[in-house]
Amino acid sequence: MQVILMTGPPYAGKGTQCAHLATATGFKHLSTGERIRWEKDQGTPLGKLMSNEEKGQLVPDEVMEELIRLMLQENKESKGIILDGYPRTIPQVDTLLQLLTDNRLAISKVINLQVPRTELLRRAKERARSSSRRDDQDEGIHTERITVFEQESLPAITYLSSLVPILNINGEGTENSTKQLILEEFM
Repeated sequence: MQVILMTGPPYAGKGTQCAHLATATGFKHLSTGERIRWEKDQGTPLGKLMSNEEKGQLVPDEVMEELIRLMLQENKESKGIILDGYPRTIPQVDTLLQLLTDNRLAISKVINLQVPRTELLRRAKERARSSSRRDDQDEGIHTERITVFEQESLPAITYLSSLVPILNINGEGTENSTKQLILEEFM
C-alpha cells in the first residue's frame, strides 16, 4: 500500500485536494480532522479525549497516535492512502514513521501546500460563511489555528523534509490550478 501525506496550513485546501487526488489515484482519503469530529460527535472513548481541537489547539500527540493506529488498521487493505493533516508536530512525525514501519509501510510522497497567511485568513472567513461546522464560526479560532500551525507544524514539516523528500506546491491559486499542479506529479 502506498502512503501519501498532505500537509499545509489550515484553510490551505488540503481536504479538497486530497479528495481530487483520491479520485485520480483510487487511494483512500483519510482526513484526521473529519475523523476527530466524528469521534467527538459519537462520544467514543477516543473522542472524549479530544477537547482542544475546537479552540484551535492541536489534539494531544498520544491521542493522535491511537487515532492514526486505528485508521491504518481499518484501511490496511486499501490500494493506497492519502493522510490529510497528520503529522502536525515533531513527535507525531516520529510516531507516524514508527507506525508505518510496524505495519511494513513507508511514505511514498509528501505534498506540502503553501499558502500565505493573508490568503488563509480570507479562505477561513469564506469557509465560515459556507460551512455549518461549529469550529469555523469564530474568527479568533482562525487566527489561533494558523498561529499553532506556524509554531508547531512548520517545524514538523521542516523535520519531515530532512527525512523524506517533500513536494512543495503553491496552493495560493484556484482549486483547479492547485489540483493540476498536484496531479502533474502523479501522471
